[in-house]
Amino acid sequence: MAADAAPVQSSRAIVIAPTVAMAAFMEVLDISIANVALQHIAGDMSASQDESTWILTSYLVTNAIVLPVSGWLSSVMGRKNFFLACIVGFTASSALCGLAPSLELLVFFRAVQGLTGGGLQPSAQAILTDAFPPAKRGMAFALYGMSVVFAPAIGPTLGGWITDTASWRWVFLINVPVGVILFFAVSAVVRDSPQLIAARKVKLAEGLRVDYIGFALLAIGLGFAQVVLDRGQEDDWFESAFILWLTIGSIAGLVAFVYWELRQSDPIVDLRLLGQRNFAISNVLMLFLGFILLGSTVLIPLMVQSLMGYTATEAGLVISPGGFAIIGMLPIVGRLVGIVDLRVLIACGLSITGVSLLYMTNLDLQTDYNTFMLVRIGQALGMAFLFIPINTAAFLGLPMAKSSNASAIINLSRNLGGSFGIALVATVLSRRAQVHQNFLVEHVAPGNPAYDTTIAHMQQVFAIHGSAAGKALAQAQTMLYGMLQAQANMLAFIDDFRLLGVLFILMIPVAFLMREGAAPRTGAAGGAH
Repeated sequence: MAADAAPVQSSRAIVIAPTVAMAAFMEVLDISIANVALQHIAGDMSASQDESTWILTSYLVTNAIVLPVSGWLSSVMGRKNFFLACIVGFTASSALCGLAPSLELLVFFRAVQGLTGGGLQPSAQAILTDAFPPAKRGMAFALYGMSVVFAPAIGPTLGGWITDTASWRWVFLINVPVGVILFFAVSAVVRDSPQLIAARKVKLAEGLRVDYIGFALLAIGLGFAQVVLDRGQEDDWFESAFILWLTIGSIAGLVAFVYWELRQSDPIVDLRLLGQRNFAISNVLMLFLGFILLGSTVLIPLMVQSLMGYTATEAGLVISPGGFAIIGMLPIVGRLVGIVDLRVLIACGLSITGVSLLYMTNLDLQTDYNTFMLVRIGQALGMAFLFIPINTAAFLGLPMAKSSNASAIINLSRNLGGSFGIALVATVLSRRAQVHQNFLVEHVAPGNPAYDTTIAHMQQVFAIHGSAAGKALAQAQTMLYGMLQAQANMLAFIDDFRLLGVLFILMIPVAFLMREGAAPRTGAAGGAH
């Protein structure tokens, strides 16, 4: 192993790991923590619910654009400098979001926040990858996993608590002291390796060539795609000319981007990395992990709030224990990656999470809190067996110089998977609820003995409580229709969970397309070094 390519000393690596993981945690948390504050923001700024959703969309659009180019930016600015610039930009824009006097400025500052924060995840992962040898990367990725998997789990709970007890502005302002501390901590402990410094000098000596065309095509392709995914269901998908033309523009932009980048000697996104089998398959698996993680994280709180009457905080408490389960399991999985075939670990994770999701098809409107919590913990345990092995498999065999580019691509895959997952489950929920309602309505009509008996009983109950005969009948019909809608919605949620579970089970064979093996043990050769 070349000296200039060696990982940092273990004592400093132990300090680096939680520092950079906290930066990633702060950025990922901000994706979900603001969701529960939208109603409060809309009310405070006299905006509609539809207008307030641009607070989320603007962040996701700019975040998606900068994620894949963060590797190139690191190679030009230096990884540490780029990481520090992201922390400064994210912290400053968070402060501006918290102080924004109007919705328009808040949306703008959220876009800046997404733009500056987009580089935090891939940079943190690349720093961890280079700080630890392949034999110890499992534990490094365990820390990183705690950040990017635990953050969405506690985001709604934390956001709801902050909004209820203080103000929605503190959802953003809370980042400021954390960002200041992280800036000084990163400045003190993170250093670019001699290899990265030398590569940067060579790049700059050859003359900085900015791939403006590639970046423009990427911005169009991913920016339009993110708007389509975030707004599609609300605008009835392709029934909207706006969504249709954005979709066409996105596909055209991405196809042109791939064609252009593969012809460049110094591409802004190194798509050639996807030519390596393990890395390509890892990206597919990470896409589906993001798909299931964020899709289910949206569904469960929505279900218990809309059908069981849970508050936002109570809904968050349903999924938060799953986040703590992940924290407990990730260090164990981090040790297993050096012992057990990575493909087996991934297959176990897919199986556990898939079965847990399919089990949710047995739930009903009488299901209690403990059952929801335990099922979510089961899903989380499966996800713990996925994040570290997938990342470890992705980086095996990649040279250190490519770690920033590789991290940018695989983080983009997870984020895009999350966007696709949220869009799909929202669409399925809406469409299937209508299908189930139409089916149930056919059986809820006068002349059906069960209907007549139920209405008569309910009418009698309302009459006992003082309602006139006509009013009691109307109240009984209204109540029965409400029960029908609840059942239809519950069946739609079950359809969503069944879809997610089946997709995860179907991914098991994909894991075995990767090359066989566990991560190298201590002292073994291989990996990026």
